[in-house]
Amino acid sequence: MIPEKYPSAQAGVTDIDLARAVAAGNQDAFKTLMRRHNQKLFRTARSILRDDREAEEVVQDAYLLAYRSIRHYRGEARLSTWLIRIVANRALRRRQRLSRDRAIFAAGDNAAGEEGEMGESSFQNPESAAANGELRHLLESHIDRLPDLYREIFVLRGVEELSNEETAVILGIPEATVRTRFFRARHLLGQALAKDIDEVFGEVYAFAGDRCDRIVAGVLARLPRKSV
Repeated sequence: MIPEKYPSAQAGVTDIDLARAVAAGNQDAFKTLMRRHNQKLFRTARSILRDDREAEEVVQDAYLLAYRSIRHYRGEARLSTWLIRIVANRALRRRQRLSRDRAIFAAGDNAAGEEGEMGESSFQNPESAAANGELRHLLESHIDRLPDLYREIFVLRGVEELSNEETAVILGIPEATVRTRFFRARHLLGQALAKDIDEVFGEVYAFAGDRCDRIVAGVLARLPRKSV
């Protein structure tokens, strides 16, 4: 039975409880769900798009889609995996659209080198700028430089610690491919850093409170208003 009033931060509540409460229209439960999974979903979108602002927008869009379809969630996979799959699909589509738009713009503008400049994110979040650790920034930089097929798998497997099976389902590729690309990604990063990167996995793509609040507020503002 879903309680009428749902605490905004309830540590003992499972993801299944949250999903049921959200499906029943409980927006307090939805706030809790978002705060519980925000960092994981942002990291996923960020690994695909390499742009903080684009990643935030994708996460918000994915939450709205999840809110509308969560009644279909049956718990066959972890809720985090279900949400990551939605985010990854949205982010991959967004990347395809952005690449197409940039190519059209570059062709129309006919300016040498402009497409390459647009490929780099010019948005620098103050939270990231203030984050501790020169090594963490170096790691983020090298992750961003990985080819797409390695970077996405590295973040899902190495940073978020999803299984090979979960990663394969999310990206729609064989498990053997996940294992091979993850090994290759670690090798490439190891060569670039020449240091043990495991110690800083937890700090990759800093997710401070302001960003979490911004995503939650942005999603809630776009939800349909409850009738009185």
